[in-house]
Amino acid sequence: MQLSTYLLRTQRLLQNPPAPSTLYSPTDLTDYINQARGQVAGEGECVRVLASLITTVGQRNYNFTALNTGTGNGVQGVVHVRRIAYAVGVGGQRWIPPRAWEWFDLFHLNNPVPPSGAPKVWAQYAQGIAGSFYLDPIPDIRYTLSADTVCYPIDLSSDTDVDAIPYFWTDAVPYYAAYLALLSAQSPARQADGNRMFERYTEFVTRARRFANPSVNRGSYEQTGSPTDQNKLNIQPARGQQGAA
Repeated sequence: MQLSTYLLRTQRLLQNPPAPSTLYSPTDLTDYINQARGQVAGEGECVRVLASLITTVGQRNYNFTALNTGTGNGVQGVVHVRRIAYAVGVGGQRWIPPRAWEWFDLFHLNNPVPPSGAPKVWAQYAQGIAGSFYLDPIPDIRYTLSADTVCYPIDLSSDTDVDAIPYFWTDAVPYYAAYLALLSAQSPARQADGNRMFERYTEFVTRARRFANPSVNRGSYEQTGSPTDQNKLNIQPARGQQGAA
């Protein structure tokens, strides 16, 4: 979505009067919109990139900034890594099992004579710009890694910038931006309005997740929640979701 569209939708939610009595400047709203886009990308995990990296012989750890996420796709950097594999033969891959950092630290880094060879296990340490991952054994040759990454987008400063947020998720952005704008007001009533905007944001994020996951075998996809939650909370299924013969 273009920045101008985000601005228009956010201004509508705020009922922003035209100049000279503008309540929120376009500069402030742009900042709120970019914050909102980052929150949507993080909460929804909706900006995904298959990034690549070529290992260095004898080097165990690699910063997220070393992952090649491509250019011109509106991606700023990596939040976390979901899966790593290395290339085998022509077009083949071998999956590397992940471990929690504490496990990896105890059973793999805790070794006075670390082995070298093809990676057999990996673990993530930290997130975002400070994030990295470690491999074990230490690479003995140059391996080409393929990493399934969750990323965060670049800030939008003009309509020519590429927005990495997928459709449906973009619908949630103006509500979070309006929430931030209303929180900046000194009026308790406006701040209460902001809390209601956050509720709408949550609703649209939930809807976007539901749209993103197929209806067939929905329970096998992440972020769908427990299939028994409706019974636990005595929630009636939405019309059209009861199933059909």
